[in-house]
Amino acid sequence: MRIFVTGASGWIGSALVPELIDAGHQVLGLARSTASAEALTAAGAEVVRGTVDDLDLLGTTAAASDGVVHLAFKHDVAFTGDYKGAAEADRRAVDTFGDALAGSDRPFVLASGLAGLKPGQVSTERDLPTIDGSPTSLRAVTSTAALALASRGVRSSVVRLAPTCHGEGDNGFMATLVGIARAKGVSGYIGDGANRWAAVHRLDAARLFRLAVEKAPAGAVLHGAAEEGVAIRDVAEVIGRHLDVPVTSVAPETATEHFDWLGGFLGLDAPASSALTQESLGWRPNRPDLLEDLAKGHYFSGSAGAA
Repeated sequence: MRIFVTGASGWIGSALVPELIDAGHQVLGLARSTASAEALTAAGAEVVRGTVDDLDLLGTTAAASDGVVHLAFKHDVAFTGDYKGAAEADRRAVDTFGDALAGSDRPFVLASGLAGLKPGQVSTERDLPTIDGSPTSLRAVTSTAALALASRGVRSSVVRLAPTCHGEGDNGFMATLVGIARAKGVSGYIGDGANRWAAVHRLDAARLFRLAVEKAPAGAVLHGAAEEGVAIRDVAEVIGRHLDVPVTSVAPETATEHFDWLGGFLGLDAPASSALTQESLGWRPNRPDLLEDLAKGHYFSGSAGAA
């Protein structure tokens, strides 16, 4: 299959590209910079220069492909205050892909998230996201629209990823938490730290996306969660040991002051099951779990996790 991948040089995309190529597929990767284009060429992918705002390009490339995996999201825009704008751009891209693939029975796989899906309870693939008009729920609306493409003859599926997709080279939530602990001189958690995050290794997530584009049924909701829930206090304790700093509770009312933008996410209780996903696709996560990965030390070496 010739598979068009957006976000192809990103954290998960850079693992998905070789996963697809090793499985015998051809990859067309969207690249918005020369550095991204060079990385994709080195990985064996065909480069498509552009951004997720280039809707005509997205549509024509998708129409000429055997399937699409949409990983790109304007995280830089979202986390600097314009989540609504980032979500709206994502929706335009998804609508464009839907129009290009309609009636073809070709696959379209969308990356989405698990955080906040069912706070305080273990969410499953059968749970529906909350649509409440908030900026963050706009992404849930886009996921629903992607699944609805099944009625238009698209083999669409949504992969809801765990809040932390960890691994060597990670610059996301875990690296940020390490950087904050290093800068503050304490490794913190919010409240009693019993809240849980589902977790998945980057390479396990890449394999799930490959399986989804190959064989997920139309309208499938998939959970990219290798671990159902890891207590944030346990994470803080591993970080504290490696940095040799105290581990301490941070009051919820001062979480944003201590953790900056991460304070709005770190207190979420977001456990999730992937039992139905594993059963339907034969996905078997086998990479190190989150605490094992942290214990390896790569999050603490050199400038990793620098604030």
